[in-house]
Amino acid sequence: MSAVLDVQVSAARMLTPVVREFTLTASDGALPGFSPGSHVQVHVPLAEGKVRNAYSLTSDPARTQHYRIAVRLQDASRGGSQYLHRQVQVGDTLQISPPANLFAPHGTAHLHILIAAGIGITPFMAYIAAMEQQQTDFELHYLFRPGLSDAYLDELQQRLGTRLHAYDSRPDLSQILADRPLGSHVYTCGPQSLLDAVEREATRLGWPRKRVHSEAFQGAQPGQPFDLHLLRSGRRLRVEAEQSLLEALEHAGLQVPNLCRGGVCGQCITRHQGGAIEHRDSFLSPAEQADFLMPCVSRGSGPCLSLDL
Repeated sequence: MSAVLDVQVSAARMLTPVVREFTLTASDGALPGFSPGSHVQVHVPLAEGKVRNAYSLTSDPARTQHYRIAVRLQDASRGGSQYLHRQVQVGDTLQISPPANLFAPHGTAHLHILIAAGIGITPFMAYIAAMEQQQTDFELHYLFRPGLSDAYLDELQQRLGTRLHAYDSRPDLSQILADRPLGSHVYTCGPQSLLDAVEREATRLGWPRKRVHSEAFQGAQPGQPFDLHLLRSGRRLRVEAEQSLLEALEHAGLQVPNLCRGGVCGQCITRHQGGAIEHRDSFLSPAEQADFLMPCVSRGSGPCLSLDL
């Protein structure tokens, strides 16, 4: 597992009533460099144990004296976003995992078409900084609820001019994607419904799959509690309703590789050998799900689940 970094909250501000931005500086030494599209995991200390939430780095990758993240207060939060919004203050110390990148821009693209919805704007803030410096051709399509999920809108309007296309309702994706020059790539970040809609429209218009990229904001969701049987060790654990399967394993001292904690990267793939499963990942095929699960988001849907651990 990667080392944990201690960082200090050097600044915090509300971007909208539900989006709070944090500036993080190294408590000791220097912060590792990162590339556009990178995220960090924030280790949030809750009463029932630590949870790790992934947040995109919004700061300029060329300036690593600090990191910036923006956190949306989630209505159905398990406590992570509420803790960051309501308890963390300037001067506090947080623990984060080093940056990882699962959503990097394509280096040979001739045109980058960025489509963001709400808090999905966050990875594109680093994209924009890097693309401006590299004089890369790009445009941003930003869907939001005015006064609520329109973080960075004023800055982007002043900064991008005609490169910014702002929407307060779902745009016509065919107009965005049709008749694009060869070498264009499209990137979407936001809810799964938007990602699915962009992928469907791109497929209809004949876009090659390799030119369509996406990142979803999908974390562990609560469910029914269940028992866990680790076959190799013979241990039995309890996974509580508000706890992910991965968190239960970590709290029991098992170190399971992971990067996204959102069911997309494949790092935490684990073989199961008994019990009903609610698969919630976006990585495994139906055939693969017959033998494996992603414990960061998926759960047992019966009384007991057996894992090859």
